[in-house]
Amino acid sequence: MNSAGYAWLQDALQLSVFPLRQPARVQPVTRLERIGDTLAVPPGIAPGPDDLLGHVLFALKHEGINLAILAQALPQISLDAFEAELKDAPNGIYIRKACFLREAFTGDEVAQSSPVKGSFIPLFDPEQYLTMPGERSSRWRVEFNGIGTLAYCATVERTPQVMELLQHNILERAQAFIRGLPSGMMDRAINWAYLHETQDSFAIEKESPSEDKSRRFIQLLRQAHERIPLSEDYLVALQNATISNPYDKAAAFRHEQNHLANGLQGAAGVTYVPPAPDLCRELMEQLMALGNEATAHIDPLVAAGIISFGFVFLHPFMDGNGRLSRFLVHQTLCRAGALEHGLLLPVSVAMKREERLYLETLQEFSRPAREFWNVRWIDQGNLSFDFTGHPAIYRFWDATSCVRFTLEMAKRALEVELREETVFLENYDRIVKAVDERYDVRGSDLSNLAMMCLAQNGVVSKHRRKQYKYSVQEEVFDFIEQVAQTLLREQEKLRVERADQ
Repeated sequence: MNSAGYAWLQDALQLSVFPLRQPARVQPVTRLERIGDTLAVPPGIAPGPDDLLGHVLFALKHEGINLAILAQALPQISLDAFEAELKDAPNGIYIRKACFLREAFTGDEVAQSSPVKGSFIPLFDPEQYLTMPGERSSRWRVEFNGIGTLAYCATVERTPQVMELLQHNILERAQAFIRGLPSGMMDRAINWAYLHETQDSFAIEKESPSEDKSRRFIQLLRQAHERIPLSEDYLVALQNATISNPYDKAAAFRHEQNHLANGLQGAAGVTYVPPAPDLCRELMEQLMALGNEATAHIDPLVAAGIISFGFVFLHPFMDGNGRLSRFLVHQTLCRAGALEHGLLLPVSVAMKREERLYLETLQEFSRPAREFWNVRWIDQGNLSFDFTGHPAIYRFWDATSCVRFTLEMAKRALEVELREETVFLENYDRIVKAVDERYDVRGSDLSNLAMMCLAQNGVVSKHRRKQYKYSVQEEVFDFIEQVAQTLLREQEKLRVERADQ
């Protein structure tokens, strides 16, 4: 076996874990190197083929923290091995981390020949991961600083993409943008955001909501500013408010297995299976607790990505999970006090435009999770589900790509969706004012023509000219086009100038 660290543990112990992004492989190199998708390890550094604990310590030192692997591997290593290593290096950083985690995962105490000394060490390296302050173990002088707990924890690596997006200060810029708008324009932009956030959140689920359904969802979005803590009752009420079919309305988190399918018949059509009901309800308690406290310690958008995607991966209801997961982005930002003046970042609008990337981000978790379920077709409409994996795959997950996607969509929601709509409204107002000063046109006709002209890049189509020819003078159509095209040329010139700066 030419692997080391986590990859060696995964292969040797046949662990139920997702594929590693950068497995450690023994190669003919003279020092540790990251080569493409591999961590190249010199033969002299790699632990021996029977040294389970050695591979754990190698992984902790060189590969960071992978709780899904450690939760399964550490209980399989004898206490004797830990105690012998601890005797040789009683204050070693990595053996202390390993002992702390083994005790947490098994409840078995590792004997100490002498008390651990020295300063507290963080379990997660703050230079490699985004972290939260957590509980300290005085016994091992280790601080658990993960995003969550040892029962449910998401990891977010400080990748260049994540850190660059965080430096944009998206929420501060969104607030400044809204505050900089005239009062009337602010209200219209925010109303647009609520309406289109609702429509596109339903559209992602391939639904076209009725007027009543849209109104109820908009009310939910506005009520998020009341900063109600997450609880089962609250989430059930939200689920009920987004569902029309009374048979799909929940009374509690689910007590039966559900799944996602792509339309193919039988087991082949099952694309994702969330955790079994008992585990789902346990992890939902953890997720809700995290959602209620995370924004006090980490960037609200990071928390929003973890809570939103964490929710949809747990899938606590039989229906309505997708819409609620996107609502939780907004709810998390409101809980953090990050959105004032009723502001909403229309992330679902951005997600709808980037629907393929959204699906790919979801599939980074759903596809490998599906591999640990044995699904059998019984008869029409009936399937059996047998989980062959380990609960750790749902307890401990890598949220890096989910957070990156959430940050990207928030940035787009501000820089593209909100700004484009504001420019549209400004152009609309200028066209209506210019026409009103020169012609007498019925208000509703002028409003429709101005919007349609802007939507068609400054052209009033032949169809619209024919539609309105008995209520609007022919020269008015030409004048609307002239004003619209002048405005669009000015804005394109400004855009090019900014891009060149």
